[in-house]
Amino acid sequence: MYKRSGFFVIAVALTLSNFSLAQDDSTSDADELKITALEALISAPPERALPIVTKVLKGTHSDDVKESALFILSQIDTPEAHALLLDTAQQSSGDLQVEAIQMVGISGDKKTLAALKDIYVSGNEDVREAVIEAYLIAGDSQAIYEIAIAAESDDDFEDAVEMLAAMGAMEELRGLLDSRGPSEGLVDAYIIAHDFETLHKMALDGSKLDVQVQAIEGLGIVGDQRANEALLEIYRDATNEDVKEAAMDGMFIAEYDEGLLLLYRESQNPAEKRELLEYLTMMDSDEVWALIDEALENR
Repeated sequence: MYKRSGFFVIAVALTLSNFSLAQDDSTSDADELKITALEALISAPPERALPIVTKVLKGTHSDDVKESALFILSQIDTPEAHALLLDTAQQSSGDLQVEAIQMVGISGDKKTLAALKDIYVSGNEDVREAVIEAYLIAGDSQAIYEIAIAAESDDDFEDAVEMLAAMGAMEELRGLLDSRGPSEGLVDAYIIAHDFETLHKMALDGSKLDVQVQAIEGLGIVGDQRANEALLEIYRDATNEDVKEAAMDGMFIAEYDEGLLLLYRESQNPAEKRELLEYLTMMDSDEVWALIDEALENR
């Protein structure tokens, strides 16, 4: 029988995109007819469709035609179909291999999905990206988490983190902080999720200053009362000027002029007061004109 996974809409979108590419000006009339014939198999019984699809994939047809056959194959929920799909993902190359890998994700078969890990390890950048996308389509956040844990390059790690963020896989993302340590990609993921607790933890971690600064500014994007209070506390406790500036930037992003005004009132440092006043002026705070008058009256 045919399988309709929870990500079937994605599958259709991918397929329609592929069909539209397949049927451009470079596609022959003969290939267009073959693609149309393959499309008709979507409603055919698996026992009728599978032999035809197998013949196409084993034959000398163009990649455009074979890519159309792969989608039909991804919708046939039998061991034979899964085996052929995996074989195509392992043995083909280029765009056809990428398409086959993505179709494994659409098929949603757990055994076939697990076999993609070996393809990821031996594959080039396009193949690795396709494997992660397949896990995204299948909703397999654990597999992407394992790829992130084992990633040997920053690019591979960040790609996996982006996919986990797109899936809203917060448990896995928090686990990566504990296992891999802070990174800019993780900060971006926590910002997307408005994860105050983890961003706050990273904002207090000075082991990587650039990541700490990004996390502090990320609190401004979260912008709720907890974040505002955290930014005030970070500013007051900071001994590093980059951290203090990041806290001011966070309050600026959050439009938290009350916090900047409070810091301005507290400060006894002329240089610090000037910088805070500049921020308040950029924010067009209701209080800024009174502060300007007050500054001009001081002698």
